[in-house]
Amino acid sequence: MMRTRSVIYQPHVIVVLSLLVVFTVAIVSFSEAAGGFLSTSLVKTLGMTLCLCLVAIAMDLVWGYTGILSLGHFAFFGLGGYMIGMWLMYARTEQIVIEAAAGAPLPPTPQEIQDAIGTQIFGVVGGSDIPAIWMFAGSLPIQLLLVVLVPGVLALIFGWLAFRSRVTGVYLSILTQALTLALSLYLFQNENGLRGNNGLSGLQIIPGAEDVPQSRISVYFFVASAVALGLGYVLSAWLVSGKFGSIIRGIRDDEARVRFLGYSVEHYKLFVFTLTAVIAGVAGALYYPQAGIINPAEMAPIASIYLAVWVAIGGRGRLYGAVIGAAFVSLLSTWFTGGRAPDINLGFYTIHWVDWWQVLLGLSFVVITVYAPKGIAGIFDVLSRPAKTSARPVKTAEKARAS
Repeated sequence: MMRTRSVIYQPHVIVVLSLLVVFTVAIVSFSEAAGGFLSTSLVKTLGMTLCLCLVAIAMDLVWGYTGILSLGHFAFFGLGGYMIGMWLMYARTEQIVIEAAAGAPLPPTPQEIQDAIGTQIFGVVGGSDIPAIWMFAGSLPIQLLLVVLVPGVLALIFGWLAFRSRVTGVYLSILTQALTLALSLYLFQNENGLRGNNGLSGLQIIPGAEDVPQSRISVYFFVASAVALGLGYVLSAWLVSGKFGSIIRGIRDDEARVRFLGYSVEHYKLFVFTLTAVIAGVAGALYYPQAGIINPAEMAPIASIYLAVWVAIGGRGRLYGAVIGAAFVSLLSTWFTGGRAPDINLGFYTIHWVDWWQVLLGLSFVVITVYAPKGIAGIFDVLSRPAKTSARPVKTAEKARAS
């Protein structure tokens, strides 16, 4: 309890939580649901940004503090989205089927309802049978549990195999990227039971809340995303503040020496890898109902590379740096790719930012890595550093006393 209190009173925790509370209250107060001027689409964009900040914190824990450059954590993010998306799509389709059959002369049997649900969901990929992986799709509590279990168990199995073999460095990064690539290629297949390239759609419609306007639902998800981010930040700050944090930093800086001191390096790495996968899954479960759709392209390896770029730009090894990097790049990306950034006409060529945004992001990553390895968060280090007092006035005063 005492350690938890000390963590909450850390300056960066106080600042981040205070800004998050003020930001949340301001957005809710000026949202369209409250009669304000902020559109529903903007509230959803900001809510999704908070979810990306949460998965960036997970990436910072596993990479910035433990030294494991995982290029597959966005796959766990996507798995969390798929788990909650299965319930959203199944429950909504079930309601549509039951309402459509209400006027039939004879009430449909449970099997007929199941067949109709299967045809509605999987007809787009030429199927009608509900796959076995959807057996719990009608239960919200079980699907919420799977949001945690599926990414966590996958990370536990992968991490146990990799860490016990002492795979480190670039080889581990390649393995995590291979895992992500294999998973995304599997999801692209129509036979996997998740609608292949079509993915899961209509996730913004919450079953049982069809009469609630999207403006209000967007506020609910925005608040939930803010709460999840705040809890995730406090949990992460608590982990890295004590002995556990010192050990994982030691693993990052000199793994062999930490192992020589008698610590089970593999267990620490496995715990961090699994925990961050669970955090990523929770973030994904909140993100995709706001996005409205999820497909295998969301889990492509490039997405996990972007995640590493966000953390590097914000400042690796600083939790608030991960939040800053994810928020900064996400909002800037939305501005550039949404057609809001004005094109630049050079006479001989016109720069369309929609086409050049990724190039700009890559150049920013290179420049920050070379010239500002501490990222944007390094600016706060400079501002918080106490000013150095000059020694010359002291010497002058000593000479004056001597005279």
